[in-house]
Amino acid sequence: MSIKRAYIIVLDSFGIGAEPDAAEFGDGDCNTLRSIVSSPRYYTPNMKKLGLFNIDGVDYMTSEKLPVGAFARMREKSMGKDTTIGHWEIAGIVSKDPLPTYPQGFPKDVINELETAFGRKIICNKPYSGTKVIKDYGQEHERTGALIVYTSADSVLQIAAHEEVIPVERLYEYCRIARKIMRGEHSIGRIIARPFAGKYPNYERTPRRHDFSLQPPAQTMMDVLLQHDFTTIGIGKISDIFAARGIGRHIPIDGNEDGMNKTIATLDEKFKGLCFVNLVDFDMKYGHRRDVDGYANAATVFDKQLGTFMKKMSDDDILFITADHGCDPKAPGTDHTREYTPLLVWGSQVKQGLNLGTCPTFADIAATITDLFAVKFVTEGKSLAGKIMK
Repeated sequence: MSIKRAYIIVLDSFGIGAEPDAAEFGDGDCNTLRSIVSSPRYYTPNMKKLGLFNIDGVDYMTSEKLPVGAFARMREKSMGKDTTIGHWEIAGIVSKDPLPTYPQGFPKDVINELETAFGRKIICNKPYSGTKVIKDYGQEHERTGALIVYTSADSVLQIAAHEEVIPVERLYEYCRIARKIMRGEHSIGRIIARPFAGKYPNYERTPRRHDFSLQPPAQTMMDVLLQHDFTTIGIGKISDIFAARGIGRHIPIDGNEDGMNKTIATLDEKFKGLCFVNLVDFDMKYGHRRDVDGYANAATVFDKQLGTFMKKMSDDDILFITADHGCDPKAPGTDHTREYTPLLVWGSQVKQGLNLGTCPTFADIAATITDLFAVKFVTEGKSLAGKIMK
C-alpha cells in the first residue's frame, strides 16, 4: 500500500446514536443522524454509497446493497462530549479526566482575578446561548464597558464584546490573559473571543471569533508527522483546537461550503501528508440551535460537495469522514450529546463493503493514519490499515 495524502473531514457533531454511558453525561435517547434524516431536506446519496446506513446501529434507513467504502461505528473513550476532547482523541489522545465545566458560572475568586487582570468588570458569568447573551447583556456592556463572560455545557470561557467598545485585537489580548489565568484545576478547554456588532436589539456576532485552546497534554498524530517531514494542513477550526501545535499550515474558512471548497482545492496541490478538516456549521449553526431542517440541509450540501471531492481524488489518496461528538437537534436543551460517531473510509486502495463493527476509541483513526505513513506513534488506538487496505 502506498498513500501520499490522507484527508480527515470532521462533520462537527454528526453523532449516530447514544453511547452506553450517555446517561452519565446527562443525555437520554439521543441520535443526531436519526433526527436529521426525518427532515425532507436531508439527502446524502454519496455518504449512503460509502456505507453510512450500513453502520452498526443505523437501522432506521435503507442500507446500501454494495457499499463502496469501509465503515464503522466509533465509540468515544475519553471522558467528555466536546470539541476539544473529541478532536484530541481523533488525533490519538484519550483523556481519562474530563475538562472542567462550570454549570453554575465561574467561582468568585476566578472572576476577581480576571477582573483585576483585565482592569474591567465582568457581567453575566453563567451558561448562556451565544446569540441570546449579547441581546440580554449587550446594552449594559456598551454603557459600562464591562466584559460579557459566559460559558456553556462545554469546557469553555467565552468573552463577548462589541467591536466599537472593545477593538478586536484588545479582545484577543483579554483572551490571552484569561488563557494564562485558567490553569491547574481551571485548565479549561478553550477561551473564545466572541466579538459582535450592530445596535440593540439587532446585535450580530461577527466572523472574527478566535479560540485560544489548551495545549494538548501529549503528542498528537500531527506532531509526529511534522517531525518526520510530512505536510500537515489544518482547515477550519483545527489549528485553534490544537493551539496551532502540529499544524504546518492553517487555512481559515467561512462556513462549511467554503471549507469544502478549500479542501477540494488542496487536491490540486502536491504534498505528502495529512489534511485535517473541521466543518463547524453542523454544530454551531444547527445542532446547538436545535434546527433540524438546517442541519439536514447542511448535510445535503456537504454530500454534494463530497461527490466533487471524491471524483478529484487521486489513486494514492485516502479519505476518512467522522465526527467529534453529537448535538442532536431534537434533544432537550442546547448542549452536545454523548454519541457514537461514524467512520467512512474511501479511496482506490480501500476495500469495499467492509464493516469494521464498533471501534472502541476515536484514536483508531490516528493509529491508522500514522501506520499508513509508516510513522511510529504511541496511542491507545489500534491501526485499521491492515483491515481496510486492499
